[in-house]
Amino acid sequence: MKRIIIFASGSGSNAENIINYFNKTKTAKVVHVLCNSKKAKVFDRCERLNTPSSHFTRDEFLVTDKILNFLKENADLIVLAGFLWKVPTDIIKAFPKKILNIHPALLPKYGGKGMYGMHVHKAVADNKEKETGITIHFVNEHYDEGAIIYQAKTALDSNDTPESIAKKIHVLEQSYFPRIIEEVIISVNE
Repeated sequence: MKRIIIFASGSGSNAENIINYFNKTKTAKVVHVLCNSKKAKVFDRCERLNTPSSHFTRDEFLVTDKILNFLKENADLIVLAGFLWKVPTDIIKAFPKKILNIHPALLPKYGGKGMYGMHVHKAVADNKEKETGITIHFVNEHYDEGAIIYQAKTALDSNDTPESIAKKIHVLEQSYFPRIIEEVIISVNE
């Protein structure tokens, strides 16, 4: 059984969905959630789900080897679920093609530094896009530029607002993210 460590920064709805999904499989298990925000709601979710979680600082992530060493000892796969910091090169090199992220748009559009959450949905609405979606991709040294694993689309119309787009994206995230993670794990093991 593969060990997944999730990085999160916020409410943790995707983290909870992934934890619940893998609690019902023999493919993998979420063994820990790491979060860079002490007040994040993901900690409440982890407590309720009996999933170990912990907070880490910017220095622990970017300056020391504390997080890198923890990952090397405990993770087979890393999943970014609403995590907003750029992953350091040493972690990327230690886990090649083993760090997955989900982006709330169809990359390469609306990616890059500062393009997350409602910023993305507002840009999509402002540009009157006819469709949007999610992109699940491997993480590399650049924001949202890693190899694309999977994309799912949803249609938009002129009445869509950033808030309604966010709801459509959330449905796609909840439906596809855990399944695609599992497919990646299975394909690596074949």
